[in-house]
Amino acid sequence: MKRNLLLTPGPTKIPDNLCEALGRPIIHHRTPQFQENIKEAIEGLQYVFQTKNEIYLLAGSGTAAMEAAVCNVLSPGDKAITVEAGKFGERWTELCHAFNAKPEVIEVKWGTSVEAEQIKAILDRDKDIKAVFVTLHETSTGAVTDIKAIGEVVKNTNALLVVDAISGLGVIDCQTDNWHVDIVASGSHKGFMLPPGLAFVSVSDKAYKVIEKTTNARYYFDLRKSKKAFKEIDTPFTPAIGIIVALCDSLKMFKEKGLDGMFANADHLAQGTRAAAKALGLSIYTEEKYRGNVLTAINLPENIEGGKVVKILRDVHGISVAGGQGSLKGKIIRIAHMGCLTEEDTITGLTYLEQVLRELGYQFPEGAGVNAAQDYFKQHQLV
Repeated sequence: MKRNLLLTPGPTKIPDNLCEALGRPIIHHRTPQFQENIKEAIEGLQYVFQTKNEIYLLAGSGTAAMEAAVCNVLSPGDKAITVEAGKFGERWTELCHAFNAKPEVIEVKWGTSVEAEQIKAILDRDKDIKAVFVTLHETSTGAVTDIKAIGEVVKNTNALLVVDAISGLGVIDCQTDNWHVDIVASGSHKGFMLPPGLAFVSVSDKAYKVIEKTTNARYYFDLRKSKKAFKEIDTPFTPAIGIIVALCDSLKMFKEKGLDGMFANADHLAQGTRAAAKALGLSIYTEEKYRGNVLTAINLPENIEGGKVVKILRDVHGISVAGGQGSLKGKIIRIAHMGCLTEEDTITGLTYLEQVLRELGYQFPEGAGVNAAQDYFKQHQLV
């Protein structure tokens, strides 16, 4: 069978046991049997989200969760803060405009993240801000936002803190309750090691009081319907049945390994990858202060076109990495460290990355990157 190794930050590699779970015969969703799946999924998600809040299941990608967050907490004309530090931060702004809200945009240099003081300054100046929309991990740059610090700023205001944790949840720390996050949006196809098609939205009591009063038009993503169904251990519309069934198995893996174990594995692979990049004479795009372990964004040599690297790795060697987006297109590659990826997966990816770079004219000592990663893994073995 041809290799199909996903080192992309979504969709991610699916382990064999979850492939088996996804292949089970479908069951009907309006049954006590499926109610047990929903109950198990919610309890497991609360563990990963680190929350006691209700979590609603939507059939859709992570963007569905983001849209649900916006249309349920903002009425037309409402003011909000959106933080743009990459392509996915820009999505918050686009969604606010789509629902006729008025975002005040904080533009942040790509490769860095917003500071809590920037948000505090706006909240102090404008008491009419209804929500603050930020991104836990900016997938286009590899930068992580200090949600804890922002939560301390927002918690004593009337504004809601809404976090896109689509690529970061289950890979890096996100303490929903302890950090005073009102809404967290995420999805199935990244840290949860499942196909796209299932979105998650956690909602605090503070947020739900706003949701009840919002006048924006909404139907499929109306979280009032989700709350009503939640009480009956149900969903308002046909759910992503097969993915929810497999999600229960995914969540068992989280509990067996523990959140700290999942975070440690991502950190381990990230450090090995960065050691390889350094040995190859390549730099990391994300500024060190803001680096997370969801992925590593590597600057490519000026004479190497990133699109060619991505294409050759995928089409010739069966290894998928992500290229750059927006202004970074052709300039970087992004290698993920999430979910069930292993040292072996990382070494395989680095081996062929070296081969492709050499074929495209970049010179370096043979095996430099792979050897550096292997040395790191040997010296820092996971328990």
